Amino acid sequence: MDVSIAPLRAWDDFFPGSDRFARPDFRDISKWNNRVVSNLLYYQTNYLVVAAMMISVVGFLSPFNMILGGLVVVLVFTGFVWAAHNKDILRRMKKQYPTAFVMVVMLASYFLISMFGGVMVFVFGITFPLLLMFIHASLRLRNLKNKLENKMEGIGLKRTPMGIVLDALEQQEENISKFTDYISKVKE
Repeated sequence: MDVSIAPLRAWDDFFPGSDRFARPDFRDISKWNNRVVSNLLYYQTNYLVVAAMMISVVGFLSPFNMILGGLVVVLVFTGFVWAAHNKDILRRMKKQYPTAFVMVVMLASYFLISMFGGVMVFVFGITFPLLLMFIHASLRLRNLKNKLENKMEGIGLKRTPMGIVLDALEQQEENISKFTDYISKVKE
């Protein structure tokens, strides 16, 4: 299936005001995870624009360290995803503790980058945009349009870059994955 870029959402929808933001229920990790995944899929192009602006500024100030940092993070992430597909213990860890999995990737990247001396570039150019995405996705309440778009992504009607990354991390909304499993069984 072809990969399509999600549309850029209106900025007043992305930052609508305090009435559309709320603290997640930290006691219900599943619900919080669904909110984060849903918002990451729905606002992915907005997140990409914000991250690209931050990366551009840091990359302009220190291009070599930014390229090195990005390359290290991509290689470490790819290595961990490959290892998780080949080792059951890592696969279970990635599925049950996705935040810990991303933290391990970031810490391994930090360690490797610190050997080359580009720690501040890593912090401001790579980690800070990811942290902003996570905070926004955690706090932004979902709307009906958001839920509908994510269902289309989940059942395979649309394929987007963020959906591919979330699939690599084995993170999907619970209802979507149940529905997708049912459809795949029907196809067989």
